[in-house]
Amino acid sequence: MAIPPYKAPLRPSYDIVIVGGAAVGSSTAYWLSQALGGKASILVVERDSSYEFSSTALSTSAIRQQYSNPINVKISQFGIEIIRDFPQRMAPFFVGEPAPDLGFKEHGYLYCCTPGGVEAARSRVDLQRSLGAHTVFLEPGPLKDRFPWLNVEDLGGGAWGSRDEGWFDSMGLLNGFRRAARGSGVEYIDNAVVALDIKDSRVAAARLSTGEIVACGTLVNAAGPRAQQVAAMAGLSIPVEPRKRYSFVFASATAIPGRMPNVIDLTGTFVRPEGELFLTGNTPQKEIARNYEDFETDTDEFDDYIWPALFHRIPAFDALKVQQYWTGHYEYNTLDHNGIVGFHPEIENFMFANGFSGHGLQQSPAVGRAVSELIVHGAFQTLDLTPFRYERIPANTPFLEEAVI
Repeated sequence: MAIPPYKAPLRPSYDIVIVGGAAVGSSTAYWLSQALGGKASILVVERDSSYEFSSTALSTSAIRQQYSNPINVKISQFGIEIIRDFPQRMAPFFVGEPAPDLGFKEHGYLYCCTPGGVEAARSRVDLQRSLGAHTVFLEPGPLKDRFPWLNVEDLGGGAWGSRDEGWFDSMGLLNGFRRAARGSGVEYIDNAVVALDIKDSRVAAARLSTGEIVACGTLVNAAGPRAQQVAAMAGLSIPVEPRKRYSFVFASATAIPGRMPNVIDLTGTFVRPEGELFLTGNTPQKEIARNYEDFETDTDEFDDYIWPALFHRIPAFDALKVQQYWTGHYEYNTLDHNGIVGFHPEIENFMFANGFSGHGLQQSPAVGRAVSELIVHGAFQTLDLTPFRYERIPANTPFLEEAVI
C-alpha cells in the first residue's frame, strides 16, 4: 500500500480536528467551513489521500430511499438533493473549470420479495411513499411486463424506486466536498492519528505518526472501518468493524434490453448495468470481521454463489465473463447496522460519525451537515438524527433498519 509522504500540520492547535477525510469526513469539513465562515480552524487528518483503499473509492456508489426507517429515507432524500444540485453548489470552488457533475444514473432499485414477504414489502413501500418517495410495489405480472428479462416464478413481487434512486460518481462527491472545504480554509494533511491525549474528560490533543502533538477543541471520528481504532485511543468502544464486500464487473453474451434497475435478489445478490458491462456483489458467505489491511478478493464467491443467483433471477445471464473485481470494507455496526452520530456523554468533545454499514457514502451529505450542526449549534437544526446517538450503544438498544444489503 503506497502512502503519500506524511506532512506536519501548519499549526500546533485547531478548533476542530477531523480524523478521516473520505466522504463523511470531507462532508463534515465542508458543512463546518460553510457554517463557520473562517471563524474556526479546522484540520482534516487523512492517512491515505490517494483514497486507494477507502470505502468511498471502493463502494458501489449507489443511493436509495427504500429503507424501513423514516429517518434513513429522509437522509437519502437530502442526499439526492445534494447530488442533483452538486454542480451549482460546487461552482464557486471551480472557477474557470466545470464543476463536478456526479453522473447520476436514475435507474432505481428493484427489491425482489418472496410471496411470504409481500405484506412487509407493501408496508415499507407505503411508508416510503408517505414520506414523498416514488417507490411502487409491482405484483409478479406487472413486474414481468416491465422487466421481461426477470424470472418472477418464485417471487411475490418487487418494490421499485421509479425516481430518485440509482448510482453516481463517489469520487466526484468526495473530491467536490474536499475541494470546497479546502477552498474555505480547511487544512488537509497526509498523516495518521496514532494516539489521543485525554485530560479532564476531554480530548486535549491528537498525536500524529510524524510526532507532532496537535491540540484540539473538538475531535471528530470519521475514520470509516477504522472507527474503533480511533475510539480506543480515547478509551472508548463502539461495535464497528471492517467487513469485506466483493465487487465484480462482468460482460454478458446476452444484452439486457431497456432501463435496468439495480436488482436486489432474494439471496442478497445485487446486479446493475455499468455501461456495456454489469456490476454485481453480495454479502459474502464468510461474514466476519477482517484485518484493516486485508483487501484480498475471494473469487470463488462469484462462481459458487453470485453467478448461480444471477442466472436464476435473470436467465439471460447464462454466459458471463468477469472483467474486473475489487474488495472494499464496510464500517459494519454489529449492533444495528445504523450510523453512530453525536458526542460521547463523558468524553464530551469526542464526536462520532461512524458505523454506517455500507450506507456511509449516500448518507454522507446529511451526516456531515448533522455533525456540523451539533458542533456549531449544540443541537440538530434540520434532520433530527437523535436515534443515531451513541447512548444506544452501551444501553444495547438497537435502532434497527430492516432493509440492509
